[in-house]
Amino acid sequence: MGDWETRPASTADVEAVAELRAVVLRADLERLGRYDERRVRQRLRDGFTPEHTWVIEVGGTFAGCVSLRPAGDVHWLEHFYLSPRLQGAGIGGAVLRALLERADRDGRRIRLNVLQGSPARRLYERHGFTPETEDAVDVFMVREPRPDPAPGDLTPVRPRPPATR
Repeated sequence: MGDWETRPASTADVEAVAELRAVVLRADLERLGRYDERRVRQRLRDGFTPEHTWVIEVGGTFAGCVSLRPAGDVHWLEHFYLSPRLQGAGIGGAVLRALLERADRDGRRIRLNVLQGSPARRLYERHGFTPETEDAVDVFMVREPRPDPAPGDLTPVRPRPPATR
């Protein structure tokens, strides 16, 4: 696994994140007949909230992002994108473990949606997410907080996990 860290996102990150989203989601959206070159970027721009987003850097270079947006009694895991060249190296799992460990300490339920047929679903299932509902495009998943993680379970991997606000 590469050396990674997170930093708070800013409005200046929106275009890099929009471009990464277009790259990461393209194959799944094309398979579902939903890819639109302009819309895939605009949807990110329209929903980008830097105050709930962290940029993932590997070796000091932009590598991805993740958002954890509060909504009532849950938090939504959104915009979790990692550069394709880094996928499969354990970075996404490490980032997710750090987020979930913090959510467990705070007793927060996490929800997300993943595209039908996306390989990312396996990552989420390995980390305790279960399907709630689904439609032709999305699978909506939830993960209840673990009140007492087992030893070695969800231990922080990096000294600076994403902070929640």
